[in-house]
Amino acid sequence: MKIIKLLTLACLTIFCLTTFAQKPKWEKANFQVSGNCDMCKTKIEKAATGIEGVKTARWNVVNGKMKVKFKPAITNTEKIQQIIASIGYDTEKNKATDEAYNNLHHCCKYEREQ
Repeated sequence: MKIIKLLTLACLTIFCLTTFAQKPKWEKANFQVSGNCDMCKTKIEKAATGIEGVKTARWNVVNGKMKVKFKPAITNTEKIQQIIASIGYDTEKNKATDEAYNNLHHCCKYEREQ
């Protein structure tokens, strides 16, 4: 009888621990990033995924939409957009510096809004 109670208690404990364990919470976001080509895509995605807390980053060459999945406890879309702007690509919230934009390869120089 004691063995059955101990096994039941052990099973209940394991169940509770696995049910209430903290799972990483990921957030998804979309925003615009200016660019032109596959070289831009590689640079933009590499910059975003290089940020701690970013799991995935996909930039669409055709429509300029960036999709990111990240841990909001570690980073946020503002920081992601700042990093992307720092390498020369304008985003919804951040404009790249003229110096960063001018350092882009000639095929990556998109038409900038004034």
